[in-house]
Amino acid sequence: MKASNVIKYTLSFLLAGVLVYFAFRGVDWQAFWLGLRQTRWGWVGLFLFFSVLALVLRMERWRSIIRPIDPEATRPDVWDSTNVGNLVNVVLPGAGEFVRCGYVARRNLSYDKAFGTIIVERTCDILAILVLFTIALLTGWDKFGNFFVDQIWQPATGRLGFSLWWLIAAVVLAVGIGILAIFHWSGSNKACGKIASWIKGLGAGFASVARMEHKWLFALYTVGIWASYVAMSWAGLKAVPMLSELTFADALFISAVGNIASVIPVPGGIGAYHYLVALTLQSIYAATWDTGILYATLCHEAHAILIILLGVISYVTITLRRRK
Repeated sequence: MKASNVIKYTLSFLLAGVLVYFAFRGVDWQAFWLGLRQTRWGWVGLFLFFSVLALVLRMERWRSIIRPIDPEATRPDVWDSTNVGNLVNVVLPGAGEFVRCGYVARRNLSYDKAFGTIIVERTCDILAILVLFTIALLTGWDKFGNFFVDQIWQPATGRLGFSLWWLIAAVVLAVGIGILAIFHWSGSNKACGKIASWIKGLGAGFASVARMEHKWLFALYTVGIWASYVAMSWAGLKAVPMLSELTFADALFISAVGNIASVIPVPGGIGAYHYLVALTLQSIYAATWDTGILYATLCHEAHAILIILLGVISYVTITLRRRK
């Protein structure tokens, strides 16, 4: 492994450790274990059902993007690749995307094209998080608005010392100029030529969406995935007696906040998910920190165990398939 990757993943683990410390440092463990004994495990089972449903829909959505490039992509191949990639992400954040590209890459589907399809997926997911936030804020500004402004927006912009929009605009401009420069020198510079070829492959991944036979299915899969995520949050709330009175609308906002953890570069969202969700439940619903941590731990660890189990099964399946 390159030194830069070692440093990156070391910092990632350190950040996760810091977040876990801040999330769990004030927990009353006696109250935590009492809450765990009162958990309604039938609802945890329903949580896992929606988790599997979201994974199946993710597999179908990714396959729908891949098929215009590689019609031979089968459900077992895409399913196993997705599960192994998710397993790697539990330990090395972001690395799982490269791993699943490697598993599905073949004659018709080059690695860069496969990676382009993943960028399409991630772009849709970011848009979906924004839509979830918007819906939650518009339908319950009195409840969620102050939390969003005080706990998320102001801390993010206040530490920068200038508008976040200026930073976004500067990054977009810099990336645009960089891409133009790469293509300008791609014919005379070997490194620029390789990068330009990779960018074209990413473009082919994006273009595959335009060539899909049933574009409405892609949209339907995306809606289904995020509806499943909200349903997971709702089932998790019902599993904790102290939070069981919260509604599906509350689950929608909690799901949106929890998914911010997927953007934070820590292994499997550990620490980040626990802290953000517990903070949300404490700030908006006046739940105790112990209750918030109990809910976050139930949801995160149940999902993590499922991901690890499916990842191991798929890895064994791929290994046996390749030996035949």
